[in-house]
Amino acid sequence: MSLLFTPFTFEAPSGPLTLPNRIVVAPMCQYSAVDGQATDWHLTHWTNMLNSGAGLFTIEATAVSAVGRISPGCLGLWDDATQAAFADKLDRARRQAPQVPVCIQISHAGRKASSAAPWHGGMLIAPEDGGWPTVAPSALPHLPQEAAPTELSLADIAQIKADFVNTARRSQALGIEALELHAAHGYLLHQFLSPLSNQRTDAYGGSFENRIRFPLEVFKAVREAFGSTLGMRISGTDWVDGGWTIDETCELSILLKAAGAQFVHISSGGVSPLQKITLGPEYQVHLAKAVKERSGLTTFAVGLITEPAQAEAVLQRGDADLVALARSFLYKPRWGWEAAVALGGTVDAQHQYWRSLPREAKNIFNNAKIGMR
Repeated sequence: MSLLFTPFTFEAPSGPLTLPNRIVVAPMCQYSAVDGQATDWHLTHWTNMLNSGAGLFTIEATAVSAVGRISPGCLGLWDDATQAAFADKLDRARRQAPQVPVCIQISHAGRKASSAAPWHGGMLIAPEDGGWPTVAPSALPHLPQEAAPTELSLADIAQIKADFVNTARRSQALGIEALELHAAHGYLLHQFLSPLSNQRTDAYGGSFENRIRFPLEVFKAVREAFGSTLGMRISGTDWVDGGWTIDETCELSILLKAAGAQFVHISSGGVSPLQKITLGPEYQVHLAKAVKERSGLTTFAVGLITEPAQAEAVLQRGDADLVALARSFLYKPRWGWEAAVALGGTVDAQHQYWRSLPREAKNIFNNAKIGMR
């Protein structure tokens, strides 16, 4: 039996969440919202991903406030208008797919906010061009040539924590089964974690205990507001000398487990242009392995895992508990089906697709029945 196609259960305060397999669609920004509101692009994209054969679909980084968006086109969930648009698109997408659990990643971009979409260059947008002032733990720009962000006051920090709680409550009201706090890729919570971006001299900066204080406060506040499955995405290393390390990631994961986390999703990098990453297949899996071994917390591995045999090997080695893929699902929206063929697994599929399978894949759909005359 393929481990990738065995169920996995999270035990959350509000009750267990069982996934039909261990394939996770990782969050992927679409830069296609209008004023934070989900659009027909999201309806199409979410419907596609919910029909992918994955056991869990994670919605892209969703901003907890307008100024917390990465770009003007980024998705948000901070008020009644964004919630209504989100509910409309998600409800309609879910009606066109098997019953797949949905996770939402919630985020504040910090000093990496007010950025252009990748196809417009991805750089900081000036206020006169439609951008907005950015904030961060310290008044340090992401790139040396950029305008410095405003250092957050204690009142600002408290407000952002309240924003995360507000978005978590709205997520629960939407019936979303799991939530992931974004503390990776150089966004605000990661900016607090890393000494490269956090040079505060108060209780939120300096020592490891101080740098993790705000991300932990956010996690604990969200934990009180969101009873379902909850975890955090963390950059396992900054890939820069003097930056955030894998040892610190492991220690933070231990504390998250004690605070009621069901999982951590281990990525890397994003906080500094000085990062030196040697890209290659499974280049981040060793980070997930270290976290799993030292914390005992359920761990997602991600990063250039593209083939079913790779994903299976990660689980067989015990390097992680679940495997997350992002761009592979953009390129092959039925990646889960292909994995089922390769590994002898099965997936749920909408009945409209039951006639689609070639002979070599004819047994991968659960409960499929076809009759014609």
